[in-house]
Amino acid sequence: MAQILLVDDDLGFLEATTELLELLEHTVVSASTVAQAQQAAAGRSFDHVILDLIMPDGSGLHVLDSIKNRDQTSVTLVTGHPSVKSIVKDLYGPNISYLIKPIDLAQLQSLFATDDSDHELDTALHFGHLVGESAPMQKLYQMIERVSKTQANVLLMGESGVGKEVVASAIHAATNPKGGFVPANCGAFTRDLISSELFGHEKGAFTGATHRKAGLFELADKGTLFLDEITEMPIDQQPNLLRVLETHKVTRLGATSSIDVDCRVVSATNRSEMDIAEQGCLREDLYFRLAVFPVHIPPLRQRVDDIPLLIEYFLAAFNRQYKASAKIDPKDMARLQAYDWPGNIRELRHAVHRAFIMADPDTQLLVLPDDLSSPFSKVGDQKHAGITVGKTVEDVERELIESTLEHLDGDKKKAAEMLGVSLKTLYNRLNSYAEE
Repeated sequence: MAQILLVDDDLGFLEATTELLELLEHTVVSASTVAQAQQAAAGRSFDHVILDLIMPDGSGLHVLDSIKNRDQTSVTLVTGHPSVKSIVKDLYGPNISYLIKPIDLAQLQSLFATDDSDHELDTALHFGHLVGESAPMQKLYQMIERVSKTQANVLLMGESGVGKEVVASAIHAATNPKGGFVPANCGAFTRDLISSELFGHEKGAFTGATHRKAGLFELADKGTLFLDEITEMPIDQQPNLLRVLETHKVTRLGATSSIDVDCRVVSATNRSEMDIAEQGCLREDLYFRLAVFPVHIPPLRQRVDDIPLLIEYFLAAFNRQYKASAKIDPKDMARLQAYDWPGNIRELRHAVHRAFIMADPDTQLLVLPDDLSSPFSKVGDQKHAGITVGKTVEDVERELIESTLEHLDGDKKKAAEMLGVSLKTLYNRLNSYAEE
């Protein structure tokens, strides 16, 4: 384990972090001033120094001058805000890593975790999976922390690309269960085999069942079952899932006895509660079983402060994977922060990956495309252009009616109710459009 010098003038932080590091079986020497740290470091070697940049009696970096074998010592600066990290990184270079308060056990674990290439990702990972220090993410971390102390089922809601499976993995990690994390996509199940996938089957239960198969619930016993796109599950199959959630027992297809299962179910959808209720894609009783603890994952445009951290994380991963040293120009970083990212984190990662591949071989700087927008966002802009100068009232009305019908899969009765008009009026409008 590592020999660590911890320097910070916040005594509460100093005590708590020392306890966490000792929990990880490291040896810690702590100091609350530069003078104390210099005295403790005089003539000694440390594997790692964790220090605050601004101390009451000077800069924390002055402590490094007193350490023996300074070139062999890893240095981590503690900062209070993501923007500070970007500034000090420009000043002190890429060889210094960073932690952003508040610091938890997962951040400290990631700080000392190394891979085969001896590179470290210096971006803090909350619960070993999540990147971000913005206010919306801090709220999300608090919710994960709270629900991790229970066995409540969780329903994750958020736009496509926000990282719902990553959040599900973080909940699993925070719970620290005995069993594993078992992910499944309900949209990928065929109607005929969905019961077999979820609950398993016995040999000979149906044509093609050549051997006994354990279902996903059994595989996730003592752990977490993640059901992505839960609202894509056929309505007629949902009572079977509901029964398992109520009884904590599964019966394999073709079996005569049930099996006890004990797992947390984390489900996910890109639909809102209003959509779920209006579209009837999830039974009400099943919804309340799955959404004991509903969690809304913020879209990337609501956590712009996290974009530099995410880019650093992705870039470090690509550099490690390809044994490269690419970096990003501050102007390009500002440009990425100004974009609204309709595809969320998935789209951001794609953009960084492409820019990494196109990086200038001489400067190692990322090369961004002239147009950041994706074809999917352009289609969305064209289909839902909204009110623009020069558009007539009739055009706006027609667009609203057509968009509502598309949203409701052509159900005219529901569309009339949602629009607040009679069914007859809606038909009259549609007939007039057909005559044009």
